[in-house]
Amino acid sequence: MERLDKWLCSQTTVTRSEAGRLIRAGCVTVDGQVCRSPAQKVEPAAQVMLNGRALTYERHVYWMLNKPAGILCVSRDPKVQTVVDLLPEEARRRGIFPAGRLDKDTHGLVLLTDDGAFAHAMLSPRRHVPKRYHAVLDKPLDDVAAEAFRAGPLLADGTQCLPAQLRVLQDNGRPLVEVVLYEGKFHQIKRMFAAVGRHVEWLKRVAIGGLVLDETLPEGQVRPLTEAEKLSIFNENFSTNL
Repeated sequence: MERLDKWLCSQTTVTRSEAGRLIRAGCVTVDGQVCRSPAQKVEPAAQVMLNGRALTYERHVYWMLNKPAGILCVSRDPKVQTVVDLLPEEARRRGIFPAGRLDKDTHGLVLLTDDGAFAHAMLSPRRHVPKRYHAVLDKPLDDVAAEAFRAGPLLADGTQCLPAQLRVLQDNGRPLVEVVLYEGKFHQIKRMFAAVGRHVEWLKRVAIGGLVLDETLPEGQVRPLTEAEKLSIFNENFSTNL
């Protein structure tokens, strides 16, 4: 059991002090009864309502977002819209952040969560969780570029990348390619292609580990992950299933 004010601020965006004021004002009910004591102990499964809205206790949340271009991939920014701002009001709670960032102009899969340990495991360089991207290039690839990716490109600043998978999906002069990375350096895909004389015109992340972006999820929309999808992120066989 835990204090009602702590329970409330863990499941919403209110601060501890705001939770106390709401409780004392009679805005919160517990199992159908108005509770005015922030210190009252409640079970995680208690039926809590805030201003008539039912709250369901979840220790952590995991949301799949189909990120559109033009949205900043951070938790909050006072001047521009962020990926967390795309969550519906009822889904917002303190501590949610994007687990792994995308450039502002990049589309695709972003995981929003408040589970720091889970995000750390997913992003740890030691785990080498693969990330799969689709990109449109300004001109065709050649064998030299493909071999550079297989060996691990050397970036313009001297940074050595790990080997990456690369294949052409469509080739009509501006090829659509698929890239699988096992690390996450700043602007990495754009810098890797720049190192082999190509410019990325469009970029989308389509998978993290075995978690594939839901094609039915519109850009700018979110949905919760299933338990199976959470586990699929750490699917070690992902790279052999392309």
